[in-house]
Amino acid sequence: MRHANGQTNVTQQSQTAKIREDVAEEDLLRADLYAMLAQVLAKPPSKEFLSNAAGLTGDGSDLGEGIAALAKVAGSTSQKAAEREFNALFIGLGRGELLPYASFYLTGFLNEKPLARLRGHMAQFGIERNPDVKEPEDHIATLCEIMAGLIRGTYGNAISVDDQHAFFNTHIATWASHFFTDLEAAEGSVLYAPVGKIGRAFMEIEIEAFRMET
Repeated sequence: MRHANGQTNVTQQSQTAKIREDVAEEDLLRADLYAMLAQVLAKPPSKEFLSNAAGLTGDGSDLGEGIAALAKVAGSTSQKAAEREFNALFIGLGRGELLPYASFYLTGFLNEKPLARLRGHMAQFGIERNPDVKEPEDHIATLCEIMAGLIRGTYGNAISVDDQHAFFNTHIATWASHFFTDLEAAEGSVLYAPVGKIGRAFMEIEIEAFRMET
C-alpha cells in the first residue's frame, strides 16, 4: 500500500513512482500546485522552498496575484521567521491559531466522521498512512498530497478522473475554501496570507471545473 504522510508533501513511494503517461500537461500543473500547498502546510518552509517561491511569477487572475504575492513575501522572509509563523499558526503552546483538519471544520471536533470516511476512501485506493506520523489523515496537507498523487497516477492507473472528483468533492470541497480564507485573514499570517489566497483561488477553480465536467 502507498503511504500518505501528513508531515511531508511527498511519500517515499511517490518519489519513485512513474507519472502516468496519459496525464495532460494542465493536470500535471494542478498536481504541482497541490504538492506545493502540501509542502508549505505540512511543515515550516525550508530555505529551498523560500528561494523557489521567490522566483515564481503570476498573472492578473486571483490565483496569479496570490502567486505573485507569495513570491514577493518569500523573497524577504527568513527561514527562522517562516518557522515562527508556521508554529504560531498551526502549533502554538496549546494549539495554533488554526486547526487545518476536515473533522474540525465540518464538526467542530477532531477525529470525527469526516476522518473515518477519509480512511475508508484511502483504503479503497490502497493508500496507507505513514505509521511515523501522528497527525490525523484529514489534515489539509495530507489531502493535498493525496490529490497530487491521484492526478499524477502515483496510486495506480486504475484510478480515474471520476475517482479524483469523488475524492475532492467528499474530502476537500466541503471545507478547504473556508480554511484557506481563514488562513489568508489570520492575524499571524504574513508569508501564509498569500498561501491562503492561492489555496482559496485554486479551490474555487477546482470546484467549478469539476462541476462543469459532471
